[in-house]
Order: sequence, then structure tokens, then C-alpha cells
Amino acid sequence: MHAANDARIALRKLILEDYLFTDDESALSDGMSFLDEGILDSMGILEIIMFLEEQFQVIVAEDEMVPQNLDSVDNLLAYIERKSKAA
Repeated sequence: MHAANDARIALRKLILEDYLFTDDESALSDGMSFLDEGILDSMGILEIIMFLEEQFQVIVAEDEMVPQNLDSVDNLLAYIERKSKAA
């Protein structure tokens, strides 16, 4: 579970610092929808995809670019786990 926790920390840090402009951990819950809350727009989602590819060696296929995979920290973590098991 150590790797999953590292991924959670890295994703939360990215969203908090680059999109919410804070280091206040309470500003972001892991289940919070990036799109519904206005945290990310389409460009932000593309930046998250690039981050996944660089940090976790996860290649995001076009048909995987859906909210179920990318719209919260929880969704991202589950997606990374599924992709790493499939590799």
C-alpha cells in the first residue's frame, strides 16, 4: 500500500498547489469532483494526464479520458492501480 499512499500524496500536492493554490489539506477531499467543483477544466485534465504519464508511467488511452477515471483523487488512484495491474 506504500506506493498507493505515495501516489495519493503526489496527486493531492499537484491539485492543491497548482489548481487550488493552497497547501491547506482540508481544501480538497479525495472524493471531490474536479469538474463539478470547478477545480479543473479541459486543459487541467490534460495536465493531469501528462502528470500520470510522467510520474506513474501510465499511458491514458483516448477512450479512458472519462470522469470515472480522472475526476477525483480517488478515481485517479483507482485508475492508476488498474493500469499498473494490467501492465
